Amino acid sequence: MENNAGDNDMLTFGGHLEVFRRMLFRILGVAGAIAVVVFCMKDATWRLLFAPGEWDFVTYRIIERGMHAAGFTEFRLGEYHVDLIATDLSSQFMTHVTTAIYLGLLGASPYILYELFRFVSPALYENERRYSIRAVVVIYLLFVLGVLMSYYVLFPVSFRFLGTYSVAERVHSTITLDSYVATFTTLTLLMGVVFQLPVIAFALGKMGVLTSGMLSVYRKHALLVIMFVSAVITPPDLMTLVLVSILLYLLYEVSIRVVRWTE
Repeated sequence: MENNAGDNDMLTFGGHLEVFRRMLFRILGVAGAIAVVVFCMKDATWRLLFAPGEWDFVTYRIIERGMHAAGFTEFRLGEYHVDLIATDLSSQFMTHVTTAIYLGLLGASPYILYELFRFVSPALYENERRYSIRAVVVIYLLFVLGVLMSYYVLFPVSFRFLGTYSVAERVHSTITLDSYVATFTTLTLLMGVVFQLPVIAFALGKMGVLTSGMLSVYRKHALLVIMFVSAVITPPDLMTLVLVSILLYLLYEVSIRVVRWTE
């Protein structure tokens, strides 16, 4: 691997480790700084995190307006309130710390991708570098799209259903703060990852492992796999399962067209 100065000297293995170590320190420094800012902005942070669990969240207002525009003027999404509790003495503080770290890494993700690209780019040819920049941009945009899909659609629907579901009138749900945050972060990260399906299909298509004809023939089998994967990665409610299955199948169709383009 050549260094960034453009000369012909080759870095030793120890040199690569030193460059990698410095890169990790820079990444940890930026992510840590963002995490500290998030931790200090407690009110704004938790207002943002709790918003999808409110009955008047923006997604519900859009649904109501859409139904009214379609002629269903009497359609209303009823109010609901789910209490969150903390069961351990230190749970609120520790949840605040871990959430700040998670949001710090999420906020630093563009810089992390930039640093990783800087680390590997000296080993790439010029044309490979151009393709890599496009790939990094697409990967990040798809990840952000998956995060937004989780925040505005999947998590609110899942929380509304599971948080208000009751087997009897005398049974009331009180959700722990840890459970709320764990479901939120897990679903968000999983959606960011599964939205990389077109990128994975592109890479496999370039290597000749996948063809568009193969993907088209196995549509029915893929649908079964998608439903199984959706059941594994989503909370146990039918609505979220259906929504995630639809999203994954649409991504599968996009992947077919991406592989066809590579051919």
